[in-house]
Amino acid sequence: MRAFHLLTGAEAPALLDLPVPDPAEHQILLRIAACGLNFADLLMIEGRYQDTPDRPFTLGMEVAGTVAAVGAGVTHLAVGDRVAVFGGSGGLAEWGSFDAARAVPLPDSMTEETAAGFQIAYGTSHLALDHRARLCPGETLLVLGAAGGVGLTAVEIGKLMGARVVACARGADRLEAAR
Repeated sequence: MRAFHLLTGAEAPALLDLPVPDPAEHQILLRIAACGLNFADLLMIEGRYQDTPDRPFTLGMEVAGTVAAVGAGVTHLAVGDRVAVFGGSGGLAEWGSFDAARAVPLPDSMTEETAAGFQIAYGTSHLALDHRARLCPGETLLVLGAAGGVGLTAVEIGKLMGARVVACARGADRLEAAR
């Protein structure tokens, strides 16, 4: 399988042919259809992300695809299920083995492309606005960098939470995206 992999040392990531991994007892083997890319992936390349795995590893924190095999201890997923997974790494590949507890079934209405970019950006915004800021209806939310992944989801979630949202971004095209 092809995978965008970081080897040992300081060299740049490379597209390599690697063996298809076997799922362990509590893992699934996923035929990856899409992988979300995040700022954290760039930090991992530089070794500056707080949860950077030891090299060698395959980049790509969040994925979506179809379950191709399940480990012996997996009972809540089956071959053929469409899922999204926050794996932390391993997503920029054709196949990946991931902890089954991190897999979320996809609704029929959600594409793999949407699901692959959903978990980190929306999760970050939701956690920040609901659990940390405790945003309430009628409050004003200022979103800086509103045209980026987390910024766009903060605008959307803030509006759904009933806030008056003020979006800031650099340039008319980015402001239009936030609008």
